Amino acid sequence: MAFTVGLTGGIGSGKSTMARIFARLGVDVFDADAAAREVVEPPSTALDAIRERHGPEILTASGLLDRPRLRRLVFDDSVERKWLEDLLHPLIGERLRRQIAGSRSAYCMLVSPLLLETSQRRLVDRVLVVDVSRNTQLQRSLLRDGGDRASIEAIIDAQMRRDQRLAAADDIIDNEAEEDTLPARVESLHRRYLKLAKSNE
Repeated sequence: MAFTVGLTGGIGSGKSTMARIFARLGVDVFDADAAAREVVEPPSTALDAIRERHGPEILTASGLLDRPRLRRLVFDDSVERKWLEDLLHPLIGERLRRQIAGSRSAYCMLVSPLLLETSQRRLVDRVLVVDVSRNTQLQRSLLRDGGDRASIEAIIDAQMRRDQRLAAADDIIDNEAEEDTLPARVESLHRRYLKLAKSNE
C-alpha cells in the first residue's frame, strides 16, 4: 500500500482547495465524499437497502438517491444515522482501500471530513488537519453554499470538536491566511511527505 496522508478538517476549512494543490504536485488524491456518492449509485445493494428502509420517496424522479432528503431524515435521528453509517462506512472503506492500493504516485492523499470519526483513520499513515476558526467556517460556508447560519452552525456542532481534531493531527496547516500563500506551504509539506514515503519503502 502506498504511503497515505489523510487530509481532514471541518466544514468550510478549505480541504478541497488544499487537495487541488497537492494534486497539481502529482499526488494521487482520493475523496471519501466521492466514494460515498459512488456506493449508492444505481444499481447498488446499498441504494436498495436505503429504499427499502425509507420508501420510494427517498429516490429522485430519475431513480437516484435524494441525498438532501436523506440528510434531513438522519441528521437529528441517532438511530437512523447509525443504521446508515453501519451500511455505508464498510462499503466506502473498501472502495477507498482499493483506490489507495492502486495508487502510482510517490504517496497518496485521502480527503475525508470524517477521517478521525470513522475507521478511515486506519487507512492513512499520517493525518494533516486544515484548521480555521469557527467564524471562518461560518463565513466561507455561507459564501460557498448559501443557506442559513443556523444550519451551518448545526453541522459544525455535529462534527468533531476543533480541539479534538488538532490533538489528533500529525501536521496542521492554518488556512486563515490568503489563498495565494497556500501553494508554498503545501509544497513544504509535500517535500516532507516525499521523504517520509521514501523512508517507508
